[in-house]
Amino acid sequence: MVRGVLGLLVLWMVLTGCRPKETVNESVAVKPNFLFILVDDMGWKDLGCYGSSFYETPAIDQLASEGMQFMEAYAACPVCSPTRASIMTGKYPARMNTTDWFGAPQPENAHKHHTGKKPLLPASYEEQMALEETTLAEALKESGYKTFFAGKWHLGGKGYYPEDQGFDLNSGGFEKGSPPSYFSPFKNPKLSDGPDGEHLPARLAKETIQFIEQHKEQPFLAYLSFYSVHTPLRSREDLTTKYDQKKAGHEIAEDALWGQEGERKVRLIQEHSVYAGMVEAMDQAVGDVLSKLKDLGLGENTVVVFTSDNGGLSTSEGHPTSNLPLRAGKGWLYEGGIREPLIIKWPGVITVNSRSNVPITSTDYFPTFLEMAAVDTQQLIDGISLVKLLKGEEPETRPIFWHYPHYGNQGGSPGSAVRYGDYKLIRFYEDNTEELYNLKEDIGEKHN
Repeated sequence: MVRGVLGLLVLWMVLTGCRPKETVNESVAVKPNFLFILVDDMGWKDLGCYGSSFYETPAIDQLASEGMQFMEAYAACPVCSPTRASIMTGKYPARMNTTDWFGAPQPENAHKHHTGKKPLLPASYEEQMALEETTLAEALKESGYKTFFAGKWHLGGKGYYPEDQGFDLNSGGFEKGSPPSYFSPFKNPKLSDGPDGEHLPARLAKETIQFIEQHKEQPFLAYLSFYSVHTPLRSREDLTTKYDQKKAGHEIAEDALWGQEGERKVRLIQEHSVYAGMVEAMDQAVGDVLSKLKDLGLGENTVVVFTSDNGGLSTSEGHPTSNLPLRAGKGWLYEGGIREPLIIKWPGVITVNSRSNVPITSTDYFPTFLEMAAVDTQQLIDGISLVKLLKGEEPETRPIFWHYPHYGNQGGSPGSAVRYGDYKLIRFYEDNTEELYNLKEDIGEKHN
């Protein structure tokens, strides 16, 4: 009798095309959604989960508790455009000759800028990311993803905008590296003005949420690239007041607040109220997007990556933050200029509330996303996929490279660097000197 019932069941399944539930799950691979959050000029120590005791970042701290926090993640360059190009392509900036921020002095006009009085001319570089490159957006789009960009682009002007490089939608991305205004009217040709006074980070979060709501039924890449916390230093008044009150009564001696890095003074303590307000407003915007993912039931199938494009600004332009215990900041090849916060959340795969001390760099995001989405590419890639690492396997030690043959606005000078294991070697081209540091024993790069 039992065998007869089983036989009828099998016959019914064949006739109706039904398959056992397990077979269906095995044969249909659900592609994950991707939310990539990139903050401009955010330093390694600018988040509560990375040790800041002044800036308040509850949303990002919560994200860290739900994913893996990387303690030795790097940007491919100490300034923005090169790192952004490396994220988009998986290639080192030097391979694409995109080694400086787009708009920086070229050799032929160096005499018009601060570099004109330096011993060396800056190297020439390409001022846009080539259309021939396969971008992350293009690779995912060809595999059925809907692609969206919001915020800072700075990878080329007209003809090289996000919509020319694989993004279906672009809210706010154009050639400028800093926002014309953090409050509406935004004076941004790629972002319509909102109500007077609307805050830019909140607006970019709103645009991202709208995209996710409209495309929740198909796999998507939402690339939220904040203009925050880049200059101009301007925050909401309520947040500036909050941090003014927070530091009230805590007088800091001048010699405790400032140090020296080469010819530049460097901030040693985080206590800039306006910058703190900018950090918190960005955190609130991140929280809005993450909450919407959860409300829409997308949280379990969305990979979230949060990182920065270079180190915190500590040696110029207002000196708004401190990167201690790291040395220097944006524009320098020391750790303060290239080590970044990085949090990755991959539900069901990553051990939650975990930390990794494996060095990784921004060229790695491209191959990682493609492997997660089961997408092939013929493009030469310098980065490696982090999938095995995220699943708990320790990768082999590899070298990580930087090439910055330019004078940074922040005081850094032309050089290159390589990290292998615990050691980091920097070569400075002005005088062909080299410095070698054991980062495990000397994270502050004090002992050459």
